[in-house]
Amino acid sequence: MAAMKPRTGDGLIEVTKEGRIIVMRIPAEGGGRLVIELNAQEVRDLKDALEGVLPHI
Repeated sequence: MAAMKPRTGDGLIEVTKEGRIIVMRIPAEGGGRLVIELNAQEVRDLKDALEGVLPHI
């Protein structure tokens, strides 16, 4: 029997590169994680969109 891990939303955002795909895991409120697979262009688009709404640090 496999070990059961608690499904909590606690933790940091994780980003890993798996081959040509970038996988982003975001903790979700209420438990679990939102998993999003992106290609390189989508990552650039996301970066541009976030820079547009965040103050420059």
